[in-house]
Amino acid sequence: MSMEITNNYSDYGKGYTNTAKEGNVTTRTVELKTSTGGTKTEQIKTGYSNVNDYSKYLQGKYSYMNSGTTSMQGVPTTVSVSGAFLKKCMNDPEKAKYLEENLAAIPDCAKSAVAGCRGTLTNLSYSVDANGNISVAISGTSDPDGKIAKENAERRAKEKKAAEEKAAERRKEKKAEEEKAAERRAERKERMEGTFTVSATGTDTKSVTQNLMETVSGTSSPTGASFDLKA
Repeated sequence: MSMEITNNYSDYGKGYTNTAKEGNVTTRTVELKTSTGGTKTEQIKTGYSNVNDYSKYLQGKYSYMNSGTTSMQGVPTTVSVSGAFLKKCMNDPEKAKYLEENLAAIPDCAKSAVAGCRGTLTNLSYSVDANGNISVAISGTSDPDGKIAKENAERRAKEKKAAEEKAAERRKEKKAEEEKAAERRAERKERMEGTFTVSATGTDTKSVTQNLMETVSGTSSPTGASFDLKA
């Protein structure tokens, strides 16, 4: 199971109040919206001269950002922010506020995803592209303990066994039919091997016939007759 949700970055209204500057870095106190619908006061920093320094600042607050796979609610999770968007944010308070607001919301969002999933989540992914568009992808399973997979395997095994038994029965029936056909052929052959032709010649029809019948029955040999016994 997988799902992807994308949220587009749009114009973010100014919401920062107090500001303080240290070198080129400016700290602003802002009201960030929370994932629960409320707000919270937070300080954000901008004015960094390079993306690397800005990333270090963000990772100090949001350790899961661009740090590979971490774990949220026991689920492997990745949070990646495009370097191009970081470059846009590091000197733009409005974009920086938008980014931090969303980074801060990720743990609660992960918690909601795990709680709301009908199955079991196996992976979470949050990514912010060069334009600030946020994509969320989740993967999971509806069979965490393997019960459904086991039942499916057992069903397939039963179906296979039934098919094999049916095929074996067909082979048995075919063999029986072949054996019966062989028996019939053998019987016909035996009958053919038991046939014969006997002929006799003489001058007296009655005596020739009598001698012929006695010869066929094996009780005597014909007198004055010739025989042709054929298999």
